[in-house]
Amino acid sequence: MTSDRLFGMITPALYLVSAGLGISVAGPASAQDYPQKLIRMIVPGGAGGPADILARVVAQRLQGALGQSVIVENIPGAGGMIAARTVARAAPDGHTLFFGNTTTLAIIPAISKSPGYDPREHFVAVAKIADTFQVLVVERASAMKSVPDLIARAKANPGQLNIGAVHATLPHLAAELFKSKAGIDIVSVTYKTEPENMTAILSKQIQLSFPNVTTALPLVEQGTLKALAVTSTTPRPQFPGVPTMIESGVDDYEAASFFGVVAPAGTPTAIVNKLNLTINQGLSSNEVQSSLAKFGAYASAGTPQAFAAFIAAQTQKWTTVAATAGMRID
Repeated sequence: MTSDRLFGMITPALYLVSAGLGISVAGPASAQDYPQKLIRMIVPGGAGGPADILARVVAQRLQGALGQSVIVENIPGAGGMIAARTVARAAPDGHTLFFGNTTTLAIIPAISKSPGYDPREHFVAVAKIADTFQVLVVERASAMKSVPDLIARAKANPGQLNIGAVHATLPHLAAELFKSKAGIDIVSVTYKTEPENMTAILSKQIQLSFPNVTTALPLVEQGTLKALAVTSTTPRPQFPGVPTMIESGVDDYEAASFFGVVAPAGTPTAIVNKLNLTINQGLSSNEVQSSLAKFGAYASAGTPQAFAAFIAAQTQKWTTVAATAGMRID
């Protein structure tokens, strides 16, 4: 049986069981003893990005609540795989945490045969931090005024519209999900960077794209691009009057980008629960809410078990989409 087939058979429930079976052989045995030393929060990317900024806010809250230094360590490279591998190899004692996201916890496992880590086996979910979303945009002068307009045009002119995205990213998968759900033939054009993708739509080389809210919002506000829909399940205040994809007639469509904290598998449950409680309390603070709002994100507190099930479901979802599109990165 191939690893891909095995991956597809593993249910969220089994993921929760397997993630909780590891037993720590080092470090504190209970929440009362934790933390005993400095805590490292590993971020899969460079300084200054949304993940880095949010991780620093979370780290500050943890430091204040736990009475121990919490540092953010940026480890860029390989789409986040290097950072993820670092945490996967760390001692399961709660002193090394991973500020993961959609790419590292769901997409890479869905499209890479050898990422060097497996979220199901190497991590235990601690706390989901936030969700954010993509925006379906077209050039401002486009004759397409809505998603139904777009679908009608695509069906009348199969293979004539181009949708752009950075290869093997959430916008790319969001585009493939849209094509599948709507039953339309649109050509996917991929780029190395998001600025290249935006340049392509502004110069009318492509007709549509699914950038993240942080990229789309200023261009829509300036009138440079036109937003047709958001990929969240509910309308977002940053785009008043813009419907969701579901409201636009694309059933069961959602493309969420998320951030969350995980720890090495085998981290004691008591420590995981203490971190979860502390993080969830912090998510209600004005500081955290303000930081989230800057990136069009919204808090998504919950239990470690709920976050583990969410990661498993997201990975399975994007595995199916990637397989249908023939998308791989190695």
